[in-house]
Amino acid sequence: MTNSTSSPQSPNDSSLDESAYSRIESILGPVDAALSRDFPGDRVGGQPIHTVYVAASDASVDVPQRWGSVALSLLDSNPGVVESLDTAGVLPRVRRILATRPIQDLRIDFEDGYGWRPDSSEDAHAREAGKTLSALAADPDGPRWLGIRAKGLAPHERRRGIRTLELVLDAAGGVPDGFVFTVPKLRAVAQVDAVVALCEELERAHGLADRSLRFELQIESPQAIVGRDGTATLARALGRADGRCTSLHYGTYDYSAACGITSAQQSLAHPVADHAKNVMLAAAAQTGVWVCDGSTQVVPVGTTIEIDTAIRRHFGLVTRSLERGFYQGWDMHPGHLVTRWAATLSFFGSAMPTAAARVAAYLDSTAGGIMDEPATAQALSGVLIRGLDAGAFDEHDLGAVSSSITKDILLGLLNRTVGGPTA
Repeated sequence: MTNSTSSPQSPNDSSLDESAYSRIESILGPVDAALSRDFPGDRVGGQPIHTVYVAASDASVDVPQRWGSVALSLLDSNPGVVESLDTAGVLPRVRRILATRPIQDLRIDFEDGYGWRPDSSEDAHAREAGKTLSALAADPDGPRWLGIRAKGLAPHERRRGIRTLELVLDAAGGVPDGFVFTVPKLRAVAQVDAVVALCEELERAHGLADRSLRFELQIESPQAIVGRDGTATLARALGRADGRCTSLHYGTYDYSAACGITSAQQSLAHPVADHAKNVMLAAAAQTGVWVCDGSTQVVPVGTTIEIDTAIRRHFGLVTRSLERGFYQGWDMHPGHLVTRWAATLSFFGSAMPTAAARVAAYLDSTAGGIMDEPATAQALSGVLIRGLDAGAFDEHDLGAVSSSITKDILLGLLNRTVGGPTA
């Protein structure tokens, strides 16, 4: 028995010889490599707060301006209800954003929001969509992210979807900056293999740069969450995406209907939605893949009471999603921009003073009663980076809390290149 008063062994004191360490390393070395490859870390910074879906028949370069104008009109027509929700004083910022850059991510839709039309019509709309996306990508005030949702991978529609994607890319003159295409109704892991193969074949056939095509997976089926073999289909699918999958999008109504939920109960807040989205969040964690919440079909139109109810409902749903770690969602109507921006700026604006103070205390090694771990400092930095990206506050506002906090410092904490207190 070791004497309890003896000094502890140093790291170099061991009864194990080098062959023992080599044996352990031979097991863990491949594990280290696989974990580093598959879980490089969360991609914080740059994620849009929403994706706006517009039917291809209605898409044009003035969509952002048109949507922003309608949103401002709704705000001006219903000041009381919106002001009652604005406990953080963000409406001036919301107005500026709606007047200048209301849409962060635009998806031109050739699937459910477009329907089936003669091939000649869809061909024409695909060519127009390509020109529109190219023009928007070149506009410094246009959406930073943009793309299309083509028809899915089912036998009756996949050739049509591929043709549309080709026509869009040809008309755009290649892959526009920020371009991504959405793959709807994922149901099987092997479908992702096919999407990767499609990207490779399109790049080869159209002379596009290698790995220039990226895609999103839309989760609208229970089979995408739990496969017949009991495994999480989605987690396995991400491992087969060849690093091309940028995000996962939840499809509220298709998923709910597939689970047998009646239309009156289908919602972002239904338990089946929470389960699916939590699996999405866990599958994407530390992979660099973003997760996007779904949409609501309740839009702010109709009577004063109906508009008031819809505004409050959407504001509440966006806030609920943010509280649960879903920092992006679908917007299907211009009126949703008001509550999307108001709820998002309020969420991050309200979080900023406490988060910034705790980051400053972490950096100064004086936690004021809260001893934060490095992982917590990372999470707090992520909140502040997202708030900066959304425009909820700026670096001057952070400096008013602590002069030690800058965006570069926050990014350093996220990337573990800035240290905190040491023992």
